[in-house]
Amino acid sequence: MSDDILLKNIGPVAVVTLNRPAKLNAWTTPMRNQIIAALELFDGDANVSAIIMTGAGDRAFSAGQDLAEAHDFDGARAVAWVKEWERYYDVLRGLSKPLVMALNGTAAGSAFQVALLGDIRVGHPGVRMGQPEINSGIASTTGPWIMNAMLGMSRTIELTLTGRLMEADECHRIGLIHHLVPAEQVFDKALEVAQSLAAKPPVAMRLDKQRFREMTEAGFRDCIEAGMRIQREAYDSGEPARMMEAFFQQRRK
Repeated sequence: MSDDILLKNIGPVAVVTLNRPAKLNAWTTPMRNQIIAALELFDGDANVSAIIMTGAGDRAFSAGQDLAEAHDFDGARAVAWVKEWERYYDVLRGLSKPLVMALNGTAAGSAFQVALLGDIRVGHPGVRMGQPEINSGIASTTGPWIMNAMLGMSRTIELTLTGRLMEADECHRIGLIHHLVPAEQVFDKALEVAQSLAAKPPVAMRLDKQRFREMTEAGFRDCIEAGMRIQREAYDSGEPARMMEAFFQQRRK
C-alpha cells in the first residue's frame, strides 16, 4: 500500500487518513482502491468497533476527484469511472461499523458526497462543503441523490447548479456538520464520538446501519444507472476536458 493513505488504530477505533496534502488530498482511482481495501479490512476486524476518516494537513479533508486523472476521459472511460464510484460508495454504505468524518478542511465534490456517507461529521469554522462539479464541466448524478435525501430538492438544485461551497456555519445549521469545534479540536472530538459509538451494542449498530442502507438503496441504484448514461454524454461532448484545461491554465498564471 502506498503512502497516499495512512492507517492506525487507537484502541477500538481505526483511523484512515487521506495523505496527499499537496494535492488537497484529492483522490485518484488507485487511492480510492486503497481506501476501499482499508475500510473492508477494518469492517472485518473484530478488534475494531468504529472508524474515523480524516485528511492530512490543515487545508482540506479532500478536494474530491483529482482532475489531472479525469482530464482525458472519454465517454467509455467515464462509464467505467462511474462503476468505480459505485464500488466505493457500496463499501461506505455497507459498513457495519460507525464511520465518523473528521473534517480538517474543505470537502468538495465527491469528497463532499463521501463525507455525507459517513454517519457523524465533526468540523471547524474553516470547513467549506459543496458540489462544484459544474464549474469543471462535470455533470452531477451521485451528488444530487445524496443531497436530496438529506437536504431536499430545492437546496439540492441550488447547490448543484451554482457549484457554490457552503461555509461551516451553514453546514452546521442545516445538519451536515454535527459538531462544530475549533480546528485544533476536530480530531479529538471525532475520536470522542467514535469511542462512544464503539461502545454501543454491536448487533443493534449493525442492524441500524443496515436499515439506513435499505432505505436509500433504490435511489442509489437509480443514480448509478443515470450516472453511466449522463457521464458518457458529458465526456463524449468534450466539455469536461475543455473546462478542466481552462482551470489548469488559470492555475498556472
